[in-house]
Parts: sequence; C-alpha cells; structure tokens
Amino acid sequence: MDFGLNFNQLSRSEKLQMYISNMTPVLNKKALFSDGTKMFRNPPEPMPNEEITIKFRTARENVDVVYLIWDGRRMVMDKFKNNRRFDYYERTVQVGTNVVEYYFEITSGRRTFYYNKIGISNEIQPYYNFNIMPGFKTPDWAKGAVFYQIYTDRFCKGDLSNDVVDDEYNYIEEHVSAVKNWEKYPAAMGVREFYGGDIKGIISKLDYLKDLGIEVIYLNPMFVSPSNHKYDIQDYDYIDPHFGVIVKDEGSPLAKGDNDNKHATKYISRVASKENLEASNELFAEFVSKAHERGIRVILDGVFNHCGSFNKWLDRERIYENHEGYEPGAYISQDSPYNTFFKFINNSWPYNGQYYGWWGHDTLPKLNYEESPKLYEYIMRIARKWVSPPYNVDGWRLDVAADLGFSNEFNHKFWKDFRRNVKEANPDAIIIAEHYGDPESWLRGEEWDTVMNYDAFMEPLTWFLTGVEKHSDEYRGDLLGNHEAFFGSMRHHMSRFNYQSLYVAMNELSNHDHSRFLTRTNRKVGRTASLGPEAANEGVDKGVLKEAVVIQMTWPGAPTLYYGDEAGLCGWTDPDNRRTYPWGKEDKELIDCHRELIKIHKSYQALKTGSVIFLGGGPMYLSYGRFDENDKIIVAVNNHYDELTMDINVWELGVEDADRMVRLIRTTRDGYNLEAVTYHSENGILRLKLPGVSAEIIKTVDNY
Repeated sequence: MDFGLNFNQLSRSEKLQMYISNMTPVLNKKALFSDGTKMFRNPPEPMPNEEITIKFRTARENVDVVYLIWDGRRMVMDKFKNNRRFDYYERTVQVGTNVVEYYFEITSGRRTFYYNKIGISNEIQPYYNFNIMPGFKTPDWAKGAVFYQIYTDRFCKGDLSNDVVDDEYNYIEEHVSAVKNWEKYPAAMGVREFYGGDIKGIISKLDYLKDLGIEVIYLNPMFVSPSNHKYDIQDYDYIDPHFGVIVKDEGSPLAKGDNDNKHATKYISRVASKENLEASNELFAEFVSKAHERGIRVILDGVFNHCGSFNKWLDRERIYENHEGYEPGAYISQDSPYNTFFKFINNSWPYNGQYYGWWGHDTLPKLNYEESPKLYEYIMRIARKWVSPPYNVDGWRLDVAADLGFSNEFNHKFWKDFRRNVKEANPDAIIIAEHYGDPESWLRGEEWDTVMNYDAFMEPLTWFLTGVEKHSDEYRGDLLGNHEAFFGSMRHHMSRFNYQSLYVAMNELSNHDHSRFLTRTNRKVGRTASLGPEAANEGVDKGVLKEAVVIQMTWPGAPTLYYGDEAGLCGWTDPDNRRTYPWGKEDKELIDCHRELIKIHKSYQALKTGSVIFLGGGPMYLSYGRFDENDKIIVAVNNHYDELTMDINVWELGVEDADRMVRLIRTTRDGYNLEAVTYHSENGILRLKLPGVSAEIIKTVDNY
C-alpha cells in the first residue's frame, strides 16, 4: 500500500495498518526452514515409542516464539543455538506406534504464521502437514543410489545360441522375427521383433557400469514371456531362456501361414523344458553374484496385476497342453487347478476365451486374487523366492501397482502382505512401485517403499527444460523455462512423500514408457508412426540434456539412468525409446560427463540425504541448494540460449561472505569443465555469470 506523504489524508483503517506495520518487525520468511532430514529431525526414521528431536530455523532475533504443533498439541520450542545469521529452535518429543502429524506456528510481533512441508503460510493447511510413520524405514543403501535401467533385449548381445529365430512362434496374429541389424530402428508395432540382448551381454558390460558409477541395475521383466518387453508373463518361476541358456533346443519354427502355436515345437521346447528353465535361473543367479561382487545391486520388475495369455496357468496358446510336468491351463479345462486364477465371464469350456483382461486386452488376462487364495499364496511365494538365495535380488519394481485387484481395499491388503513377505525374506530389499498421481496412501510404511518419481521429478523437469510432455505428445510454451511452475509443482508433489520415501524415489529423465529426454530437447511433438524415427534425432540439444543430468544428480532421490541416455541415444515414445545401445558409436564426451556428475553425486552425503532449498530464479533459469551438517552445495541452471547473470541468495544456505565457494563442474553445449573456479558472495548474494544452456555445481570450500 502506498500511504503517500500526508498522514491526515489517510483513512482510519489505513492509519491503523500503518501503525501496526511500524510496530511489527518484518518477518524474514526466507530464513524459515525445517524438513524431515537428519539435520532437522533426529532420528529421521524413528522406531515406535522412540524419542525424536524436531528442529526449526529462523533469522537471528527475528521471531518471538516458535511453537511445535505436535499431534494437535501446542508446544513451545527452545532456542538452543544461533550464529550470525540464524537462530535454531528444538523440541524433543516421543512418538508412539501410530502416524503423527506436526507443523510449526511462528509469532512475530502481532502476526502469526504457519510452516509446513511447502513452507510458510498465513493459515493452517493440514494437507501439507509433516508426518512421521514410526518404524517405517527404507533401505539406507537406496537413499540417493545411482540406478541404471536395462531393457535386456536392446542392451547387449552376449549369446547367439539363445536368440529368437524367425517364425519361432505366433504373437498377436503375426510370427515373431529376429532382427539381424543391431542398429535398426524399432518398428511401430515392434513387440514381436527381437534383437538378441541377454544376460551374458549384461555380464560382459558390468565393468562398464561399475566404471560409470552405477550402484543398482533395474531390469525390465526377465521372466518367460512371448514379447520383447515381457510385461505379459508366461512363467513367474523362471527366467526366459532367450535371455538365459538354451540347453535343449528341439523342434521347428512355425511354417509360413501357420499361426497355431501348438505347432511351434521349437518354442515349446525352449520355454517349457525344465533343462532350459533351470539353466537360465542358474545363469541369472550367477549374474546377480557377479554384480554384487562389483558393488552393484539388482532390482527385478514384478508384473502382478496381470499375466499373459501364454501363461501356463491359462495356456490360451495351448503350449503346455499335454506337455509333461504341466497341469491343464484354465483356458483348456474348467477342471484346471488354475481355474480361479482368472475371472471368466461364462462357462464355455473347453477353450474358454471369455475372461477379464487388463484394460480389455485379452493378451493380458487380469489376475483374480480375490477369489483365489492359491494364486495369492503363489505370488507371495514368488515375492519371497527372488529376493532369497540363491538369487538374492535386492528388491522389486512393481508394474501398474495401483491397478492390482478389483477394489482399492483389496489392493492395499495385497501390498501389505507383499511387503511383509519380501521384508521377512530380505529385510534390506526395496519395493518401488510404478505410479502416476498421489502415492501417499501406499507410502505409510506398510506397503511400498517409494515410487517411480514422475510427478515430483520427471514431469516438472521436462516441462521446465524442454516445454515438451514426457511422451513428446504435447508442447507447452507457458511451462518452458517457467521457474515458478517448476518450484510450485515440485513443492506440491514432494509433499506427498514422507522423507524416507522421497530419498529413494526413482528419478528418471527417460524410460521404456516415455520418449528419450534428448529427443524432447528438440521441442517437437511426435511419434515414430507419425514423423518417423529419424525425426527423433533432429534438432536435439546435448546442452539441455546435461542441464537435466546436473539436476538429476543433485535433486532428492535416486537418480536413474535409462540405458543409452548417457551415450546420446534418442527416440520417440514406446517403442522407439527401446532402441539398442550404440556400442562402438557412443557419444564418449556425454558418457564422460555423466561419469563426472555421478562421481560428484556420490561424493557428498548432502546430495543423497541432505535438505533442498529453492534459491530463486527467473524466466529460463533457476537455482537451488542442498545442505547438511557438513556441506553446502549450490546448483545453477541457465536454459537461455544467451549468457545470463544470476543473483543467488546463498545466505539461505548459511553461506557467509567470508566463505569461499568452489565450482565442481560447469556443463555447456560444447562439453564440460572441471576447473575449480573460486567464488565469494557479497551481502549474502552470489553473482554468477553463466553461458547459454549451461549449469554449474558449486560447493563451499570446507571439506573440498
């Protein structure tokens, strides 16, 4: 309000407001801070009935009282320390066995403010309260761990003898085919073409992954399945011999024009013979052991909402019919021991094809857990089996996890039992769900550990840096470079996580379901069927990809590379995003840049479990900080094409003007620079000049 120069001309309410303003100290809102990390909540993952200390930060001598509103009780917090810039308050409380919510109330003069997960507010906002789930711990090894997602058929070919052969069987009304040219672009309907990547191929590249800095491999489905993506599982007990070992290789492919898989004797021999299945499982166990020897963990993809029409329990393709060692499938006979595994619409046996499919797809029969205790226990056994010896897998990624079951209530019951089975078999295993939207009701310590982080990472980041939706299906110029939309979206969606889930969330730029991030940098809308695959390579900007990787390696969560992104792989959304890794034609400079950024990420605990604070931004640029008790790190990103000078409020991190800051890396369109340039702030502000399309990571000099 402009009160003007003549006090007598003001109204009574304006005079009162002026009096109140002059008598009330100005609250430094940017100094207020607390979160769920160890620095502000210790221990951050308390056990039931354990004491916990909650802390809060304000500007020095700036507030009158800080209250902790703990489970509805109002408690005064004690000022326990200060420095030149900040005061710190704390209160020790005891958790019980139930979820507890809390927030902060701050009084400054005659004003009262509230602080929650998204920051300062003039009113109480229960939706954004902090919360604690006593006893909910996520694996420490996964907090900030660097993941690498492998789509096995397209990563590396290690064994020619297990390749799918032309016409080996019929899949979705056409014969399958073997791709002879590793560099061929995937076809628009390419689910039935196979490139030959396998487990031995992955084993041959374990040293490459270790050198890159990878700590966890996440594998797309590995179990027996007729598709190259393998999200239509045929046998949950065995690794697909086409990825593993084919010891017994008898029979013949289908004849031209014959689409009856009863005659696909070569395929039947390969996937139903126990010799091949057991040998493939043994190779997989060997692979996991070799990965573990290199300090790399392994996560399997679990597809438990639905299976495939080839599945031995249904056997719509009649592959297992009359095969020794297999009981009749539910499609074959009403008397099948698997009859209740599926929800049939009528009683038209034998060969009953009337059953519920996921989203109506009869190739993806939905599993009927509610009416089948036998199926329920079978999958719980599978959950235990693969995280136990001799396989010793380190966790599960769960496909379309919120869709499982025929009701929301049953869905939650299932995942509670699933968690109990997994954690009893391997307490250090992680459970990561594929999920779009608010995951909060599954992240209360009884079901999932975390999710693939679309809403609080991939989506806001791709909009800010490229203006393109994650499938490359939409362009939004209003979101390109919109730092307020970026920070607002991040604040909101991050608030739906508790902190132990946020710091293990899978932060991806690309994956098997969405376009490659490098393609999104061309700001084009399209798919391979409409524009062709070459268009995905055109007009891309490696500088923007490097900006994205800088953010990925410095943002809360587990940074997850999709195979080949580090080598410059492009591609529209599925199936073009499933191109083969370009061995021998890699972008080595881009790989080296990834390696250096991964090294920085792994070097500082603040980048794994530290606090995050937004330091400001403007059109096409932004900055934020990560900090803990030991380190203060600044990240600055300039998405402009031109050079830009940024003023960054480093005082919010606790940086003093006397402190020296050193640049760890600068990325640009032309490359990256590791020169240790030194900076100083002035009046708490770092003035930073950045080239067009570049990013920097800067750290205070202590412990450098």
